[in-house]
Amino acid sequence: MEDNKIEIIIDDSASGKRLDGVLAAQLTDMSRSFIQKLFDNGSITVNGKPATKKTKGASGDVVVIDVPEPEHLDVEPENIPLDIVYEDDDLLVVNKPAGMVVHPAPGNYSGTLVNALMYHCGDNLSAINGVVRPGIVHRIDKDTSGLLMVAKSDRAHAGLSAQLKDHSLTRKYRAIVYNNIKEDEGTVDAPIGRDPKNRLRNTVIYENSREAVTHYRVLERFGDFTFIEAVLETGRTHQIRVHMTHIKHPLLGDDLYGPEKNKLGAQRQMLHAGVLGFVHPVTGEYIEFESPLPEDFQKVLNKLRNR
Repeated sequence: MEDNKIEIIIDDSASGKRLDGVLAAQLTDMSRSFIQKLFDNGSITVNGKPATKKTKGASGDVVVIDVPEPEHLDVEPENIPLDIVYEDDDLLVVNKPAGMVVHPAPGNYSGTLVNALMYHCGDNLSAINGVVRPGIVHRIDKDTSGLLMVAKSDRAHAGLSAQLKDHSLTRKYRAIVYNNIKEDEGTVDAPIGRDPKNRLRNTVIYENSREAVTHYRVLERFGDFTFIEAVLETGRTHQIRVHMTHIKHPLLGDDLYGPEKNKLGAQRQMLHAGVLGFVHPVTGEYIEFESPLPEDFQKVLNKLRNR
């Protein structure tokens, strides 16, 4: 499969559903209007035949999305408010809201964190990751809220990247997961790689994978749901979402890895990057930041507490 093509195999949970809805739920870095253009341009096929947004997939169908290369990519600064919890000459820590994409991607070239950072910082962003990802050292998913570190200088970028590589960062998340976790704490040590049936998903797999370790502890139990803290030892894409699904506790509101519908009205996966700590790459001082639960997360948690 070529790099600009995405292949998805329709599973039982998506069988009989319109493709536009299925793809919108899974292609979270693409806007709905961009996905619609792909349908209109004949860039989406099912079993080799062009599909429309009204096409319904059947279990086992092979959907191929041919994502065109942008003719010219200009990432423009945009005056988007930022919740900055710390800033100095070398780096800043941002509290990202759910629903914001970290950096531009096909169909999402504006409204991203990078667009906002370019407006706020001007040319004072690390150039190590190029024009599309200036200053971006690590990322969190579009629908995950919470703390993210951004490098303004190249020396800060190098130092923060080294801490990511040697797993010395402190990264603690809050999550609400399905079902009751009986033990008070535990560790998931299972390698993660691309799901061979769906390139948009990752899964626990033992070929073409990377080491992944997540520690978790129970904060509150609600019978059919559990409120947990998850601590990343490694930082693979979708790691907490994949690992919790692997042990039969998918995240509430996670349409990609968990049940499509939920009774509590969660509009996104209930995952919040609440604590971020690291050694400042210039001063050598350890600094740590905490972000309170956002309103939508707290509302769902209150529903569980009040049932």
